[in-house]
Amino acid sequence: MNQNFNVSGMTCGHCEKAVTRAIKQVDPQAEVKIDRSKNLVEVQSQQARETLARAIAEEGYTVAA
Repeated sequence: MNQNFNVSGMTCGHCEKAVTRAIKQVDPQAEVKIDRSKNLVEVQSQQARETLARAIAEEGYTVAA
């Protein structure tokens, strides 16, 4: 299932890696694509949207509803 998240606070490659790592901790099979210029995180995962959003937020980034 493809899910898009609007994530603010990502300013560098380290931020992208942190978000990707957080998502992969809840779903190691997830495919993650990040467009930092648009604050967009695309995730291909079977995990619930809330679970993925919580993982991103726990890394310190703001996920828009």
